[in-house]
Amino acid sequence: MTPAFTTPDLCDAHPDRIEVAEPLFRSYGGRSAFAGRIVTVACFEDNSKVKELAAQPGDGQVIVVDGGGSMRCALLGDQIAAAAAANGWAGLLINGCVRDVDALGRLALGVQALGTHPRKTDKRGLGDVDVPVRFAGLRFVPGLWLYADLNGVIVADGDLLSA
Repeated sequence: MTPAFTTPDLCDAHPDRIEVAEPLFRSYGGRSAFAGRIVTVACFEDNSKVKELAAQPGDGQVIVVDGGGSMRCALLGDQIAAAAAANGWAGLLINGCVRDVDALGRLALGVQALGTHPRKTDKRGLGDVDVPVRFAGLRFVPGLWLYADLNGVIVADGDLLSA
């Protein structure tokens, strides 16, 4: 499926409405381009809250996970990602790692992360949902819009595709 946008085109068309993330992320999902309203999770080496969100209706939104940049375990694997895809989430941007990358690549879900790690997280129920988070040189605020493709990740003050 051809994406309805590219981040370079959005940057050119809306220079005053967007901010661009540092180029830290790799694409792992079956959708290389995804966009939607931001829902955030702040967690460190515990993906309990990511799992809870993925099980809820996503309505085309994007889960932005600030895992503190940890490279010691994966905050997303095939089971949580499959739930997110089934529940209508557009994608996930993860400041941390993922696993089960072959399975992630077969899902109708956008996934970008710092890297991969085979170890799962502990489930301790820790984390905060819908709080502003900061990484990759940007502040990700719930309700703003995220656009991601193979060119990069941008955040905008609203829906740029219906503007």
